[in-house]
This record gives sequence, structure tokens and C-alpha cells, in this order.
Amino acid sequence: MESAAETVAEASEAADSPPGTGPGASQTRSRPRRRVLIGSLAGCLVLGGVLLCLPGEGADRTAPAPAPGAQAQAAVRTGVAAALPDLAVLIGEREARVRAHPKDARSWAVLGAAYVEQGRRTADTAAHYPKAERALRTSLSVRPARNTEALVGLAALANARRDFPAARSWGEAARKAAPRRWTAYPQLIDAYTGLGEHKKAKAALDRLLELRSGPAVLARAAAVYRDRGWREDAAAALSDAAAGAVSPAERAAYLERAGQLAWERGDREAALRHFQEAVRLDPDQRAAQAGQGRAQAALGRTSEALSAYQVALAKQPLPQYALELGELYESLGMAQAARVQYDLLRERVREEEAGGVDGQLLLGLFEADHGDPAVAVRRLGALWQRRPAIEVADALGWALHRSGRHEEGLRYAVTATDRAHDGTVRSAPYMYHRGMIERQLRRDGAARRHLAEALRINPYFSPLHARTARTALVALGEPSMAKVPRFS
Repeated sequence: MESAAETVAEASEAADSPPGTGPGASQTRSRPRRRVLIGSLAGCLVLGGVLLCLPGEGADRTAPAPAPGAQAQAAVRTGVAAALPDLAVLIGEREARVRAHPKDARSWAVLGAAYVEQGRRTADTAAHYPKAERALRTSLSVRPARNTEALVGLAALANARRDFPAARSWGEAARKAAPRRWTAYPQLIDAYTGLGEHKKAKAALDRLLELRSGPAVLARAAAVYRDRGWREDAAAALSDAAAGAVSPAERAAYLERAGQLAWERGDREAALRHFQEAVRLDPDQRAAQAGQGRAQAALGRTSEALSAYQVALAKQPLPQYALELGELYESLGMAQAARVQYDLLRERVREEEAGGVDGQLLLGLFEADHGDPAVAVRRLGALWQRRPAIEVADALGWALHRSGRHEEGLRYAVTATDRAHDGTVRSAPYMYHRGMIERQLRRDGAARRHLAEALRINPYFSPLHARTARTALVALGEPSMAKVPRFS
């Protein structure tokens, strides 16, 4: 494992390293592209072992620890999670630097990337994303040519705002300017995925794996594998990433993603362990804190679940957390408390929009279930024109169904779940949506199959909708033997 000092030194040179010269490059070339499939069992054992380690275990104890600002700079320049206190130090240092040296293009780019990360970690996007854009565009104006760091930073900002067409444009510009640098490829993977261009995302990952190895690359690979339905590959890649992480914040981020993978397959206990360890390593890991709420609710630990969600929302008030908490309250019969969270969701989407963040997908899903389905159709139909991605197809299909347009809704639901249309994500909510639409259309066999599949993937996928799925499945009953052909 690299020491923290080595990581800081490497970050200064990473953007200039040609392929095959970075640490671990020879191993990357010799490793089969899907080596994680073979190592999935071993990787999962490694991740289990990580949960027993102290935060600093495996690091070079003889090497001096880098200064907080230097550690955060290494993180933001290589696309990994940075601790919030370290980020604050880095931002203070870079702000002082650009005041004294306003023509320092690299410092402007680093400052912009740090603002993006701080906005992401705090959910204060209205404060940080506009500052990030100003800093990154200043870097480009100071050095218009061969400024890959600023281009990559703008791609990262666009991805954070869910402006995937812009992220694709900035990422492709960065790749064109320096095709042998690896840092543009993670942003291109996110942009292509957000646009539903899964083949391009896989091609970008393949190129990234040729150019680079290490925890950050493995984490990106895990996301692509998950989207393609390769759960074992994704789990193994995250296992390796967590084992190789340098800082507690970085390791916590990978454990949070591992917890999410465990949650998606319905393993409540494993998900909770990963989320708890992530919070222990990095108390500011609010996604893991909300994940604890999700898993504890599924385990029947209601008071603990409510507390976890409330803490996460207090420190990182994302509208997704408000929706989950509201639906948990609603499942408990606490309608007034649910309405408070739904009002907070709307408010937070408006605040995020002030920072340039596109919240139409979440708002559309919310309107379909708890508001005006016709409004949801309009929002999601417009979003589909900009982003024909699997998650948008699922949401639009559900909104159409909820507004009474069941046949239209089914077409989009099929797109979201049919492998022929790249619907390879094994998602309980997607299967639930399709099954409920088919039930409405009296296609009982298909409805029974997809509702059962939703509950098989994750019986706890939603405190509200999992209950509805079980009720609908019971109502459908067993297949009628009268409809089964007999053979003599």
C-alpha cells in the first residue's frame, strides 16, 4: 500500500505521467481486465478484514504524515474523498495563494476542485459550486492552452450538478488536450453513465484501467460493474479499493459504497456494518449515516433509524435523505412528520438549483408518489429528452403509470429493466415499478414474476413500497392451473 506521503508526491506528477509510468502500471497491464471476477471471494474477505483494522493500519508508520492541506490537495487532484477539516485548510491555503499570485493557473484549478468537493460533502451547493466555477474558469483564462486540470475540474463540477452533457463536453475536451493523462476518464465514465451511454462508459473504464491502477480506479470500476449487473465484480473491486485506501476519509467513502451494494442485495446486517465502520473512520461521512438509517429501519430499529437520518440531514441536508425519512415516517403512520420532510425536500431542491444542480429526477419521483403525477410526467419527460438514462426511464414510466397512462408507462419500465436496452442494473425499485404497472394492465403472470423478483433482490427496498409489493403479490395469488396446458 502507498504511504500518504507517497500519495501526495504522486499527485503532483500524476497528470503528467504517460501511460505505463505510474505506480502499479505494469501490474495493470498484466492483470486480466476482469481479474476481480476471479478474486471476488478473496476480495470480500479482504473487505471483511478491513472492518477489523484500525484507521491507520497498513500505512507506512515511519513516513511523516503530510500536512492537512497537502493531503486534501492529493485527494481532490486524484478524485478521492477528502476529510472536511483538511479541505478547509486547503481552501484557505489556495485562497491566500491566488490572492498573492492571481496568475497561478494550477492553484486556481486546485481551489475550484476543492470547492466542488466541499459542496458535495456539505450539500451547500449554492455557496460552493458558483465559487468553484469562477475559480476553474479563471484558471482557464489564465492558461487557456493545455490546462487539463481546469478542464477536468469543470467536468467534475458538471457531474456534481448532474449536467451530464456539459460534463461529457468538458471531459472530452480534457481527453483531447492530453489523451495520455488518466484524470479525465473517471469524469467521462460518470458523464456517459448519466447520459445512458453505457458502452462508452465501459470503453472509458477500459482505457482508464490501461493507464492507471489503485483504489480510486477500482472504485470507478465498481460503479460500472454495478450498473452492468456484475455484483460480484463490483464487490471485489470495492474490497480492493478499501484495502488500498490511504486516508480514513477515502476508506470510509469506499466502505459506504460497499454498504450500498450490500443494501441493494437485501443484506441488512452487512450493509449496517459497512455504514457503521465508515462513520467511525470519518464522522463526516453522512451518506453512510443515512445508510445506517436505511438499514436500521429494515431491521426494525425504528428509533435508531430516525436518529441516524436526522443527524445526516442536519449536517448534509440532501433532498434524497428528506424523501427517505419522510417515507419512513409515512410508513409509521406519522403523516404530519412526513409532510415536514416533503416540504424540506422541495426547499432543498430549490436551494440546490441555485447552485446549478439538476434535481428533476428526484423531484419527479417524489411528485409521482406524493404529489401531482401529471407534473411528474412533464418534469421527467423533459429530463428524458436531455438524459435518456436507465434511471430516468424508470422514473418516467412510473410517473406515466401514476397519471393513468399505463401502456406508455410500461414501455419505459421495460426499457429500464430489459437487458436488450442496457437495463442490466439489478434494482428492486425498478422491478417493483414494472410489476405494478403490469398488474394494472392485468398481465398477471408478468406482474407476479417482476414483483417476486423485486422482493427477491431486496425485500426491504422501501418501507412503503416493499409492503405494497407484498400485498399485491398475495392478491395475485398462485398461477391458475386451469390456464396451464395439459399434455397426454
